[in-house]
Amino acid sequence: MAERQTASYLTERFAAAGLRPLTRFGQNFLIDLNLVDLIVRAAELTRDDLVLEVGTGVGSLTTRMAPLAGAIVTVEIDDNLTQLAQQELDSFPHVRQLHCDALRNKNTLAPALLENVRAGLAKLGEPARFLLVANLPYNIATPLISNLLAADPSPDRMVVTIQKEVADRIVAEPGSKDYGALSVWVQSLCQAEVVRVLPPTVFWPRPKVESAVLRLDADPAKRAGFADLAFFHRTVRALFFHRRKLMRSVVRSAFKGQLSKSQVDETLQRAGYTGDERVEQLGVEPICRLVEALRQSVLAAEAAR
Repeated sequence: MAERQTASYLTERFAAAGLRPLTRFGQNFLIDLNLVDLIVRAAELTRDDLVLEVGTGVGSLTTRMAPLAGAIVTVEIDDNLTQLAQQELDSFPHVRQLHCDALRNKNTLAPALLENVRAGLAKLGEPARFLLVANLPYNIATPLISNLLAADPSPDRMVVTIQKEVADRIVAEPGSKDYGALSVWVQSLCQAEVVRVLPPTVFWPRPKVESAVLRLDADPAKRAGFADLAFFHRTVRALFFHRRKLMRSVVRSAFKGQLSKSQVDETLQRAGYTGDERVEQLGVEPICRLVEALRQSVLAAEAAR
């Protein structure tokens, strides 16, 4: 296994197959075995776990997880890597490899992904958990994490290697330059932690930016607190679309055609705001309460029509 993590091994294997990493698929392979082990340890895998991996690569992380997990669904979009990885995975009957794009589009997961996850969880039975553990391609990390949080089932835990810039946005605090809709969306449902920052030198080919291992632990109590999770997700994105504008202006724009200006002002006042605040200064819990107040106002306005 150790040699499978070296740049020389990958270079030789790709050359023998007449291949090269494809930038359009965000292919950067983690070549430090200690860091692969760190990802696996951070996931805390058990035989009750169904693991989703997006970006199989040549199967290095997959084969490290296979002896520990109850089942693995691993997804690879690249035709050639799918064939290379299968050579490594044939000896693990509880590992299912999917050859497809994990995303149907920016806002939708591929149907096959969740179908196979549900089937795997059903086969494991209670108390099965659903985990995402992956060295994610940079170009799909944000939409994949966002869509999985909205999915049913949604992962109980995610341990992923992603671009450090994205990790910074996810764990950002109110008022900081990185704080935005992604921060609120993830933190409203999970406990988020950057496990380790990774330099470009631990990847082949080397990316131009730093990466980070991020761990997200779902909080069932937080999730249960939402009356309409889809409404919350849409509204948070709308509230941060013009992050520098005053809250009154942003809310009026986001709910144009649903709430009148006076209804917006009344809702903000009822939620404890003047409307002269900026959403980027609010913490996650205050934003959750604001969005719920807006949801109730929309329902009341619709009922009165």
